[in-house]
Amino acid sequence: SVVQLYYISAWIPPASEINNYSLRKISGKDEYVMSFTSPPLVIAPGASGEYSSRFYVGPKDQKVLSDLADYLDLTIDYGFLWMVGKPIFMAMDFIESYVGNWGWAIILVTILLKLLLYPLSKASLKSMAKMRELQPEMNRLKELYGDDRQKMSQELMGLYKKEKVNPAGGCLPILLQMPIFLAIYWVLLESVEIRHAPWIFWIQDLSAGDPYLILPILMGGSMFLMQKTQPMPADPMQAKIMKFLPIMFTGFSIWFNFPSGVILYWTVNNVISVGQQYYVGKQLKKSSQA
Repeated sequence: SVVQLYYISAWIPPASEINNYSLRKISGKDEYVMSFTSPPLVIAPGASGEYSSRFYVGPKDQKVLSDLADYLDLTIDYGFLWMVGKPIFMAMDFIESYVGNWGWAIILVTILLKLLLYPLSKASLKSMAKMRELQPEMNRLKELYGDDRQKMSQELMGLYKKEKVNPAGGCLPILLQMPIFLAIYWVLLESVEIRHAPWIFWIQDLSAGDPYLILPILMGGSMFLMQKTQPMPADPMQAKIMKFLPIMFTGFSIWFNFPSGVILYWTVNNVISVGQQYYVGKQLKKSSQA
């Protein structure tokens, strides 16, 4: 087969035969020749026979390709995270068959993923909520020992140990999100089913960037809102970097023209994360008052 982004051309020999395949490079040229050889066809005197094969040229539709030949649908490349991208596409495809819109399918899959990952991220959300409660004490230590970094670190570690808080616990939600983010990026980039698929209003192609940059700005705003529910690092430099992240990610999404479907996922994911953090914070307050 010869593969492009959304299209493929492929010779498909009979599945019932054992064929020999070869690939060679033409000397002195950046060209390759691929071929297959069918087994000999023995024809009795006076009889007739035929060789046959199929040739497909068209979009990389997963259902069509899987029906044509075994494993032909694997020419759709979801990158090294294909084991995550494949079920995500299947879930989106299933939901889209009912709702009739890929944008809403992305939103519903995002909600489903957040619900599935909630038990894993709950501990991290609790850690972030407790870190936020400790923010005044951390600021006090910063004022007392701001010039002595070693003493500041010792006091902070003592505070974390006393309150049984893991300062790195808040990293887990980000670590969980990144593989899914990358997998969804490749799904939206590679799946011809989503090409030119509209969502609502100005978003008429979820595989292309937002022409009015509204979604990237909303994504940056949702990241800023999410940061407001999380404690800032005690280190001034780290705190500055964290504050700059929403601007940086917004700039990346605009500069690299991320697909609107990816930005839609990231925005909805941030909003749900804010809601989950708020819910966990309320639960912690209730348990502490009880």
